[in-house]
Amino acid sequence: MANTTSGTTVFGKNFSIDEIIEEGYERCGLRGVAGYQLKTARRSLNLLFQEWANRGIHLWQIADGYATLVAGTNEYIGYRSDTDGTSTLLDAAGAAIYGIDDVFEASYRNNAGTTSQSDSPLTKISRSTYSSLSNKLAQGQPSQYWVQRFIDRVSITLYTTPSASQAGDQIQFYYMSRIEDVGNYTNGVDIPYYYMPCMCAGLAYYLSLKYAPERTQNLKLLYEDELLRAEAADGSETSTYITPKTYYPSV
Repeated sequence: MANTTSGTTVFGKNFSIDEIIEEGYERCGLRGVAGYQLKTARRSLNLLFQEWANRGIHLWQIADGYATLVAGTNEYIGYRSDTDGTSTLLDAAGAAIYGIDDVFEASYRNNAGTTSQSDSPLTKISRSTYSSLSNKLAQGQPSQYWVQRFIDRVSITLYTTPSASQAGDQIQFYYMSRIEDVGNYTNGVDIPYYYMPCMCAGLAYYLSLKYAPERTQNLKLLYEDELLRAEAADGSETSTYITPKTYYPSV
């Protein structure tokens, strides 16, 4: 006889902030928390998500977007939120994108929205390389882009500046967005299910710094171990081709 199971796979969806906080405190040996302890745990969870952004790329946060080119305009901006400004970087549905962390790849798209569209890859350059360009106002088809990351926005600066011939064409790009804030205690979290153990371990470690310093070292080791497992699971396999090379040493 087969085992009786729940028939659902929504634990990560229903794992609310208050339950996550309870799990973190229980690992520190504390139960029945309330008031300020809930508030400080929510703050720690937000800080944990920001620390993950400093660790590297998280594939579930990568998405694609575009900007419609305007003649004579070489800078296109995505703001942190709609209270900071109106983004000129758009998603597939044409809505403004907010909360971009970085832009990784971009291409110039001619004849966007038609069956004859054509993409040309753009080269990502550094601030120093952009600074050394002699005529930053030169107009034509863009071939390079420079990304600036500010507190409240991320901007893409193109070289060369689009001319009237490129107006209406697009810059297509892949970007990484920020992990959403924790918010209300009844919310879920903006992470995939395989990061749940790592999140709980990380929160417990952060809380131990305040409430259970005698457990900090062990909780930190567990957190780092869980993080390695989560990062290993965060990806997809691709085909690898190995071509042998014949080497003839000089005689």
